[in-house]
Amino acid sequence: MKIYTLMENTTCNEALVCEHGLSLYIEAAGKRILFDAGQTGAFADNAEKMGIDLSQVDICILSHGHYDHGGGLKRFLELNNHAKVYVSRHAFGDYYNGEEKFIGLDWELLNSEQITFVRDNLTLSDTLSLHTCPNFPQVYFTDAYGMQVKRRNQLEVDDFRHEMYLLIREGERRIIVSGCSHRGVMNLKTWFAPDVFIGGFHLMKLDPASDAAQLHHIADQLLQGHTVYYTGHCTGEGPYACLKAHMGDRLHALSTGMTLTV
Repeated sequence: MKIYTLMENTTCNEALVCEHGLSLYIEAAGKRILFDAGQTGAFADNAEKMGIDLSQVDICILSHGHYDHGGGLKRFLELNNHAKVYVSRHAFGDYYNGEEKFIGLDWELLNSEQITFVRDNLTLSDTLSLHTCPNFPQVYFTDAYGMQVKRRNQLEVDDFRHEMYLLIREGERRIIVSGCSHRGVMNLKTWFAPDVFIGGFHLMKLDPASDAAQLHHIADQLLQGHTVYYTGHCTGEGPYACLKAHMGDRLHALSTGMTLTV
């Protein structure tokens, strides 16, 4: 299984653009998968430079309804007219950061016949499945960090029911791919008990100094079991460095242009 980081907040290749966003190209289970599409169409330019033909993608998955993961979807649809695009049925909601900044998806994309809505869980093949986990218990508290959703013309704390996760099974191994893990990386680790976890932790608002105790607790929880983690984007560089100091080779950084063989 190979994973190519088409977009992340940082880059390990000066020829590639980086932005606040995430996009991964995955070759697994005989499928070519695009997982998230960054903030803009720049992920597609990076893909071309990396020798990846997005017109050959079989499946596209949006992890949740935020612009930094689906802002480049229009560009993908211009390049690929056959791949189904799987999104949560809640993905096209009225999402805000604070009270004024809209951070949702372009509602015009709803006109695409390639869009397929996922209600709860969806089996794509013997080894690929999508999970929204609507009734899974919140074992660990997670902070929404000011992210809200407008329902019935009222803003309320986002419960991230629009978030979706990709589970890949390779023999006895379980690999989870997540966009931002807004519902909590520790919860996801508890729910799925993966061998490998790939995705953001959404800890960028934490300060490595004043929130060190909280980060150390997260590190201790993630170290329980045997999961190996690859993270970036919304994890934040400071929190990542703090976690890395405690987790060692159980934690690795993602960066634009990076290729992983998992």
